[in-house]
Amino acid sequence: MQRLLAPVLALLAGLLPALPATAQSDAVPAVMRIVVPFAPGGSNDVIARAVGPALAKRLNNTVIIENKPGAAGAIGADAVAKGPKDGSLLLLTSSSILTSAATMPRTTPYDVLTAFAPVAMVGQGPMLLAVSAATPYKSPADLVAAARAQAGSVKYGTAGQGSIAHMSSEMLGDAARVQMLHVPYKGAAPALLDLAAGTIDMMISNYSSLAPQIKAGRVRPLAVTSRQASPAFPDLPPMAGAAPGFSAEIWVAVFAPAGTPAGLVQRLNRELVEIARQSDIRALLEADGALPTPLNPAEVAVRVKEDLAAWKKIATDKNITAE
Repeated sequence: MQRLLAPVLALLAGLLPALPATAQSDAVPAVMRIVVPFAPGGSNDVIARAVGPALAKRLNNTVIIENKPGAAGAIGADAVAKGPKDGSLLLLTSSSILTSAATMPRTTPYDVLTAFAPVAMVGQGPMLLAVSAATPYKSPADLVAAARAQAGSVKYGTAGQGSIAHMSSEMLGDAARVQMLHVPYKGAAPALLDLAAGTIDMMISNYSSLAPQIKAGRVRPLAVTSRQASPAFPDLPPMAGAAPGFSAEIWVAVFAPAGTPAGLVQRLNRELVEIARQSDIRALLEADGALPTPLNPAEVAVRVKEDLAAWKKIATDKNITAE
C-alpha cells in the first residue's frame, strides 16, 4: 500500500508549493508607479493623475505618477519595458507610442509588440480635421475637391515630421486620392497659430488643442477622423464620407512589462475599466472627444497590432521617418 501511495504523495507534495503562487498571481504590490513618458501638464499626464488615486483606492495601495519625457516617449516606455514584472511599474501612454515605433524603427529601443503586456485601454476617440476660417471650405467635400483640382494647393500643418497628425494627413491624402503640401512645425502650438492666421489651410489635431481657436471663430472644424460618426461631436461628419476608408483615432492605454503575471494583468484590467467609467474620468476623456473603452487585454493587444501595421504601412509607403 505504501508503495502505491508514494507516487501520489510525491505528486501532491510537488503541487503544494505552486498553489500559493497561483492564488497570489493577481496580488498587487504595496507601491505602484505609473510612468507617463511625456512632460507634466499634457493630456496623458492629466489622465494619469486622475486615474492614479482612483486605482490606489480600489487596490488599497499607493500609486505614484512619474513623468519620464524624452525621445518622443521612448525613454519612459523603455524604462517600463525593462522594469520589474510584478505590477509595480506601469506605463500610461497614447497611440503615439505606435507612430514613434513606425517612424523611428532604428532608434526605438524596444519592440512594442513583444516588450509590453497590454493591460487596458482607458479611452479612445477621433481627432478633428479643421481648416482656417479664412478658407472657403465648408465641408469635407469642399476640401477634397480643392486638393484634387490642384496638387499641393492645400497646405496642412503638423507638430513635426512623423507626428500622428502628419501620418494621419498622409493617410487622408491616400484615401481621398489627393496630394497636399505638408508644412511641419516644431510643435502643435505654432502650427495652430498659423492655422488661425490663415498661413496654412488645414490641420488634424485633438479637440482640446483646437478648442480655443474654434471658440474664437478663427478655425472651423469640418469632420472627425473616425470611420463612424462620433457621439462627442454629433454635428461633424466622418471624413471618410469624402475619403472612403479613412480612419485615424487616438487612444490612451496602460501597459505592463511583458511577463507580468496574467492574473495580475486581468485584475488591473477590471479595475481600470471600472475607473474609466467614473464620472470624473469620463469627463476628462470627453473634454478631448474620447470615451471609455472597455477592452480586455487580448482585445487591446489586437488593436495595438492592427494600428501599428497601419502606421508602419503609411511610414513605408511615404518614406516618413522621424530619426
